[in-house]
Amino acid sequence: MKALVFHGPGSIAWEDVPDAALVESTDAVVQVDTTTICGTDLHILRGDVPAVTAGRILGHEGVGTVVSVGESVTNHAPGDRVIISCISSCGVCRYCRSQMPSHCLAPEGAPGIGWILGHLIDGTQAELVRVPFADGSLHRLPPAVPDPLAVLLSDILPTGFEIGVQYGQVKPGDSVAVVGAGPVGLAAVATAGLYGAATIVAIDRDLNRLEVAKGLGATVTVDASAADWREQVLAATDADGVDVAIECVGIPQTFTMCTQLVRPGGHLANLGVHGKPVELALQDLWIQNLTITTGLVNATTVPMLLRLVAAGKLPVDAFVTHRFALADIMEAYGTFDDAAQTRALKVLLSR
Repeated sequence: MKALVFHGPGSIAWEDVPDAALVESTDAVVQVDTTTICGTDLHILRGDVPAVTAGRILGHEGVGTVVSVGESVTNHAPGDRVIISCISSCGVCRYCRSQMPSHCLAPEGAPGIGWILGHLIDGTQAELVRVPFADGSLHRLPPAVPDPLAVLLSDILPTGFEIGVQYGQVKPGDSVAVVGAGPVGLAAVATAGLYGAATIVAIDRDLNRLEVAKGLGATVTVDASAADWREQVLAATDADGVDVAIECVGIPQTFTMCTQLVRPGGHLANLGVHGKPVELALQDLWIQNLTITTGLVNATTVPMLLRLVAAGKLPVDAFVTHRFALADIMEAYGTFDDAAQTRALKVLLSR
């Protein structure tokens, strides 16, 4: 089969590799019908995730058709159309039972990490993928949900919602600032209204992404390159700061921006994948009564979000901006990496 193989920082190639095959009785092999590129894949390519070693097939998002299942798989059968979750969940360890499969103890490679596809084992940017713990890691798709919407449920929608909105403890009437209007930030914008946020401020340097944020529910947009960006946010939130600041970029500057925006007693929810240390000005923040959360998505909200998408309750069509054949994935990476010029959000790759 063909797959996108990582050969070390700055080096990837679309090449022939052995077909994915069943290894454990709980596995499924899925034909990848649609996949996409995540910002985390770019972090891997830049060397920010050293656990990803040369020879790894990248990708952790996808929609596909089950080809074969191990003898212990009971919820799925060949021919099923499924969402491939970015988190592999055994369903029985103490973390999975406590609704935190992001730290599942069972996956091979590094017990305690549920994100293994395209990280610790081969991933979804391929013609076939082996999915461990298929019963807990695949979601059967209703016919009415097309691939371009379904693939958003592999990672970005549950990530924005769980690690941004839920971890940030957004409540009815809250003001929320989302720093970084890339795909995951836009997912936080799109889902903040589910918990009743009254003011949703999207902050980014990319004016096109800010326009998209408006369509997804942002009530205020702020150009991060403006000298008075902080004053603009404060003006929209009664000069007191926001109740919840959500960091969606993964660089020190945007984390610091969030600390400068959140009100005393508020929440700072970090979504970004950070590749270097961030300074925490604890000498200033200790007195602010802040709650700072970090997290890897658990993907436990996928069934609920899938119902909302199927019912047309989440306006997520705007996420997909570019479409490529799977075989053109190298061109797709270039388009996604140059998003400032190409205006790329989610790049769809299909068979």
